[in-house]
This record gives sequence, C-alpha cells and structure tokens, in this order.
Amino acid sequence: MNELFSILMSWAVLLSGLPAPATMPEMVQVPHAYLVKAACNGQECKVMGWFPPGNTIFLDERLDPEDSLYAASVVVHEMVHYLQQEARGGKGFVDCESTIQLEREAYQAQRDFLLRYGVYQPVGVSLHHVGCELTAQAPPD
Repeated sequence: MNELFSILMSWAVLLSGLPAPATMPEMVQVPHAYLVKAACNGQECKVMGWFPPGNTIFLDERLDPEDSLYAASVVVHEMVHYLQQEARGGKGFVDCESTIQLEREAYQAQRDFLLRYGVYQPVGVSLHHVGCELTAQAPPD
C-alpha cells in the first residue's frame, strides 16, 4: 500500500499547494474506538482519521483506501495536516483560529480530490458552525 500512499501524498501536495515532505508519515490503521478515545476525548464522534503532532497518521481500520475513493480522500485530508505541520516547522494546531483554518484547508483538499474524480460528497460541513468565540471569553473573576 506504500505506492498508494505515495500517490495520495502527491494529491495532497498538489491540492494544498504545500511543499512535498522530506519523509512520508507512517500510516497506521486502528479501531474506531481508538480514534474516538484519542481524537474525541472519548466522546463518540464521526472521526475517520487523525493526525496528532508527529509522524503518524491514524486511519479507521474500517476504511480501505485501495477500494474506496472516500477512504482515499480521508487519507489525503490527513496528509494535508502532515504537510501543514512540516511547512510550519513542526507547529500546527497552536490556537483555535489556526486550528479552524488548517481544518478548512484539509477539507478543501479532500473535496477537491473527490471532485477531480467526478464525485460530489460534502465533507467538512460542520466547520460552517465552528467558531472561537466561546474559548476567547475572559476568565471569571
């Protein structure tokens, strides 16, 4: 599957406009429960892939990027996060505003990937309702 991941990284580079990485991230398929615990603090969520800072992308084991265009698009999305980290010198999700912007960029690349194959599938629509207002409130006296 390394060849497929190399091709999907090429898509991530093309669609994001970010430079190609010096090294490829490691891809690890894990149970959905692992992603819920690690990426969603144990609260059930629709997470299918996760890239924490570092060199490893975690992908839901139910996804098969070789046989599913949607699954391949999830890999492209997570690879964009890896490229963002590499382009920022290891710094990625540092605050609320930048986190939302980085997610929007990754979802845009994912949508563009699907559209290049003639598939319209809304991804990232929940970001339309995301903001940093609640986290920006002053602490109580």
